[in-house]
Amino acid sequence: MARVPRRHSPVRRPETFKLHPEVVTYGVIVRIARILRKIGRIPGFFRRPIVFDRTLVIVLAFPAILGPLLMIGRGEVQVPPNASLHYLLGTALLLTRRRHPVPTVALVLAVDAVFILSGIVTNTNFPTLIALYSVGRYTSGRTTAITSAAAYVAAAAIMTFGMEGQGLWLVSLFTVGAAVGLGQLVRLRAELKDRGLREAADAAVRAERRRIARELHDVVAHHITVINALVGGARATLPPEQEVSRNALESAEQTARQAMSEMRRLLDVLRADGQEGPDAATGVGAERLPALIKEARSAGLPASLTVTGEPVELPATVDHAVYRIVQEALTNTRKHAVSARASVLLAYEPAAVEVEVLDDGLKKDQGTPGFGLGGMAERVALCGGQLSTGPRLEGGFRVHARLPLERT
Repeated sequence: MARVPRRHSPVRRPETFKLHPEVVTYGVIVRIARILRKIGRIPGFFRRPIVFDRTLVIVLAFPAILGPLLMIGRGEVQVPPNASLHYLLGTALLLTRRRHPVPTVALVLAVDAVFILSGIVTNTNFPTLIALYSVGRYTSGRTTAITSAAAYVAAAAIMTFGMEGQGLWLVSLFTVGAAVGLGQLVRLRAELKDRGLREAADAAVRAERRRIARELHDVVAHHITVINALVGGARATLPPEQEVSRNALESAEQTARQAMSEMRRLLDVLRADGQEGPDAATGVGAERLPALIKEARSAGLPASLTVTGEPVELPATVDHAVYRIVQEALTNTRKHAVSARASVLLAYEPAAVEVEVLDDGLKKDQGTPGFGLGGMAERVALCGGQLSTGPRLEGGFRVHARLPLERT
């Protein structure tokens, strides 16, 4: 049987993919930008204190090491290593100039004294100027003044007994004063810059507080006002025989007015530039607990208030915390308990105040828990007190807080 010759399919050459010149240009630009970004990070790396100090020591010590090596390489055996040793010792001590400027300048001056008084060198070191600058840069107040005076006395004594010349004490005064003064000038400029940044941050916080106040006024206060007007209108249109509905609407209207009043005080705090917290101007405290109990009764919750001990004027934070804890506990009782009665106990002690809210109601089926107990815990923590909450063995719920009158 004859074979049928196989037809070989023609070999297809891979098509070459050509990039558009604009794509190539864009890729090159991106790579150059990445390289420049990495190069731009180099100055920030060397601004780190420990990196900068080590780099400074290496740069200053490099000539003192390279010079004698080059002289030895040229065959000049008679190399005076004493001056280089003096310079290298002073340079090495600069590694601690930022963390310990006073011991550093003392050690550098001690090295100068040894080499100058022994006749090995005839002048002070350049590292001495850097050590004196560090005293002015990283110390302040009395420490700078005492260290500068001691450094001047030491430098003047070294120059007077170790060198020959006139007016060496004046040269010492100029050297110490110029180096320390330059350090103080740089330190002052850095402090002014930091102060400017802090003031800018405070101004931004104040602007944000005013913006929040405007938002609260435009949104929340407006809606509360509308609710109050609608409730008042509904109460006015009720016939005389619907006394229960009239009382309920009147209670709702009074609650809306009270919320509006507290909202205005809160807005005053947000617009103010002081450091007081929002509760400082809301006008709530232990003195308003009887009114709060009366409001709870009008809302359908039988409640009572018992005060023990001699009432004293409470700190503002503690005073507001007591009111808010009772308010939140009564609100939770109305929301989460059935057929409940609440009792509030406020006990004044010499060093603390205790508040306890008990109810005997049956727990309702509730969905997602709220943030009331978490808010209580935060308020008590800010006062440095202790909070305990949980169900009672005999039924109901208990909230107990102990707030110290003084933070320790």
